[in-house]
Amino acid sequence: MKALHKSTLVLLSLGLTMGGVLAGCSSKDGGTSGNAESAAGGSNAKQEKVQLDFWTFWGSTTRRPIIEKIINDFNASQDKIFVKHTYLPFGDIWTKELAQVAAGNPPDVIVNDITTVAQRAVKNQNTNLKDLIGSDDIQSRFFPELWKTTLYNNEPYALPFVTDTRVMFYNKKLFKEAGLDPNKPPATWDELEADAKKLDKIGSDGKIERLGYEPTIAGGWDLFLADSDGLPLVDDQGPHINTPSKIEALGWVKSWSDRLGKKNLDAFKAGFGSQQNDPFIAGKLGIKIDVATFWTQIRDFYPNKEDIGIAPLPEFKPGTGHNSIGGGFVLEIPKGAKHPKESYEFMKYLTDAAAQKYWAQKNFDNVANIQASNDPELQADPVYKAAVDNLKNTKVSVVPINAPDFRNLINPEVDAVLLGKETPKEGLDKAQAAVQNLMDQNKT
Repeated sequence: MKALHKSTLVLLSLGLTMGGVLAGCSSKDGGTSGNAESAAGGSNAKQEKVQLDFWTFWGSTTRRPIIEKIINDFNASQDKIFVKHTYLPFGDIWTKELAQVAAGNPPDVIVNDITTVAQRAVKNQNTNLKDLIGSDDIQSRFFPELWKTTLYNNEPYALPFVTDTRVMFYNKKLFKEAGLDPNKPPATWDELEADAKKLDKIGSDGKIERLGYEPTIAGGWDLFLADSDGLPLVDDQGPHINTPSKIEALGWVKSWSDRLGKKNLDAFKAGFGSQQNDPFIAGKLGIKIDVATFWTQIRDFYPNKEDIGIAPLPEFKPGTGHNSIGGGFVLEIPKGAKHPKESYEFMKYLTDAAAQKYWAQKNFDNVANIQASNDPELQADPVYKAAVDNLKNTKVSVVPINAPDFRNLINPEVDAVLLGKETPKEGLDKAQAAVQNLMDQNKT
């Protein structure tokens, strides 16, 4: 019995040793789910979850708890994937991602810029999702304008997550004080200028005490150039920088500082910041054009939000359209990520209606999912409804693959115009030629 007992122990010991060796091999060669604990046990075998590293720049006290709640919900919803959230500052995240892609150790999923998906696709920095999507009808969940941003050679390399749209906020109380109809926001550029002049308060010393509106303070020249004819500055067809409408629009933008005085405007701007110090929230600016999410600052810092109205952007001319611009972010799988199948499953969860509705409710963002955007609970808020309605007027301009950094060629020319060193036609003609040359040089 003693000898038999010894033999049994030896066999058991060998079996355990071999099992350990086999388990070690499995761990190294196990492919996408190579973390399996392969202890013999048939249906009772335990499997470690595939771990995903999700990079975002959402580290604020507002956004971080929201994204981490969604991640926790996903982790609890199934038993095969575990997602870890990694926060990186906005200024660092994409530089570090590219370094990790080059090193062959990228994150599994990352939030990235919506306008440059094709730029990354052509540089082999993100993953083609066509095979992962397969027969999934995922395209139909997104606004078409946003889905288009994900395509390179007509194949998707990202899923849209959030977008934004520029709308016009106006202070009804100040409208009343200025003798304007508080229920009639300006509908054209001419009306905007006329209303703004009535809202202006200029001191006896010539200093601005209250400003009705000014394009470079509350909107931006590029918004008005795009608004004028509904065309982006650049697209796959080429630059549209010096169209007659855009030349007129840039002259119109400059006319405001000519009238009010650049020194006065600079002094006015220098006295303000954000939140309570934003000039619109402080009651020192009558009309402001901004992303719809600006409403959260009004809600949180303006004493009486019922004073504030929201409307689409005024039209350049009657009938030209209330054209607006937008941006946003997508979800991507960086090239070389180790678990693309599981990463795609997580991306589907993030862009499905429930997660998107939660993000929209908590952040007041325009989300990419149509069903979530039109959820009755969200639509009951008239400001959120106005933001969603304005998406039909909003274009998201994709940077063409042969025009990277085209802005660096336009901005100096526009600055020269606004400083009075060139006419709008001279500046925009030069910018048009420079961008056309860039696109010709990079033509494939």
